[in-house]
Amino acid sequence: MYTLYISLAIFAAVLLVLVVLAQNSKGGGLSSQFGGSSASNLIGVKKTGDLLERLTWGLAIAVMVFSLATNFATPSQSGSSDELLERAKEQRTAPVNTQPKPTDSSANKPK
Repeated sequence: MYTLYISLAIFAAVLLVLVVLAQNSKGGGLSSQFGGSSASNLIGVKKTGDLLERLTWGLAIAVMVFSLATNFATPSQSGSSDELLERAKEQRTAPVNTQPKPTDSSANKPK
């Protein structure tokens, strides 16, 4: 299941890149400086832009959902294999120094 989610996430990400590259830029970019924007507005179709925008949002959401699904489908590891966690547990359970503190006899004298 984990491999399926990973492969679907990668496939959706590749499709997302292709859909984003297929869209016209909203700011015009270099094409507006050379007169390309007026020609694309005459030829372009509004429905195609709407479809590409919906595909972009859908694929972006799909990538996020598949990423979260991989987190829940991750195979669990039995036992902890992290050395730092083991050392921290050992230090926490180490005995505390039980030697009595030296008392200051001058602090107990009345003035």
